[in-house]
Amino acid sequence: MKKFYLKYVLIAFVICSFILPKTMEVDAAANMENKNLQLYSEAVVLIDADSGEVLYEKNSKEKLPPASITKIATAIYAIEKGNINDLVTVSENARNVDGTRVYLEAGEQVPLKKLIQGLVINSGNDAGVAIAEHLSGSVEQFTEDFNEFLQQEVGVENTHFSNPHGLHEPDHLTTAEDMAKITQYAIQNQTFRDIFQTSELKWDGESWDTTLINHHEMVRDKEYEGIKGGKNGFVQEAGFTLVTTAERENISLIAVTLNSMYSQQSYDDTIALLDYGFEHFETDLVLKNEKFTDGFDHSFLVTEDTMFTKRKGETIEKEVSPSGELIVKGEDQRIITEVELDQVENEEKNEQMKSEIVTNEEVVDQNKEQLHLSIIVPTAVIIGLFISLLFYFQIRKI
Repeated sequence: MKKFYLKYVLIAFVICSFILPKTMEVDAAANMENKNLQLYSEAVVLIDADSGEVLYEKNSKEKLPPASITKIATAIYAIEKGNINDLVTVSENARNVDGTRVYLEAGEQVPLKKLIQGLVINSGNDAGVAIAEHLSGSVEQFTEDFNEFLQQEVGVENTHFSNPHGLHEPDHLTTAEDMAKITQYAIQNQTFRDIFQTSELKWDGESWDTTLINHHEMVRDKEYEGIKGGKNGFVQEAGFTLVTTAERENISLIAVTLNSMYSQQSYDDTIALLDYGFEHFETDLVLKNEKFTDGFDHSFLVTEDTMFTKRKGETIEKEVSPSGELIVKGEDQRIITEVELDQVENEEKNEQMKSEIVTNEEVVDQNKEQLHLSIIVPTAVIIGLFISLLFYFQIRKI
């Protein structure tokens, strides 16, 4: 009976030994330090802006209304799909939109870049509608084009925007994860980065001359070390929302918070996330064309520069897997990332083999030479012996 139970215990142990490491590996990828931060916001995410690695998350896939952080997506769409030097004629529809404005007038002509600045820095809803109508003819058509761009080019999966500014509509939803992905995409563009980090901007409008002050307190005050840009949002249905980018020596971070009850809570959560990221992580790089060798002396090259995130000060190991991928491991043997490789040794061997390959014609020529030699040499020997014998008998006669 004991042997029977022992048998099943051993089977269970073997099964667990395969399952548990993989479960732990997945958890480590999502939250490498497994630290439970005390946060107010309903959903948050912290990612490495270069590698895209999720460093901390809470309900990051939950669909929630984003409020004005929608304008990050509108801004990058306008920069990429429009001509920022275009003059945009403001419509009556844009002039009358609700919420925060830059006080555009119907018929006023404004450069597209200036509208994007008013959209991001002062959160102008009127600028958002003017941009949408200029790019697509109407807000309705804009939302179709806009969502297609976000899904196909940015790669979001759980986002649908019904307008360019973030005023509440029931189906205007995103996730913390998607907003981080949109921001990561946007900050690759220099024009967007310049606008995103602007603290203040002189504004000369037809009916409003002022200095725009960035509504994101951390961007405006620049008191947090390494702050690079951000956008805040609020509508009653969404609560307070915040997107923030920051960079220090070894890592660039993107923090997203959704649905805080109070504005200060969204900033407290953001600071906690950024502090956590800077204290625990750093970005590393595997360079394109870096060469690696596996256990069978096969050589491989990295196909492109690959950024990855590791614990701060961590020693890593790199090894080529049997399937020909570079596996980057941390100190606890967890897999940090897998990098695509190209095998190069076979090509080198092929070149070497080509130089050693003999063609059919060469083989035929060699065979002919051998055949000639096999006939000529014996014949020459026989003739030589015959002549020698004749010469010998002639001498005898003499």
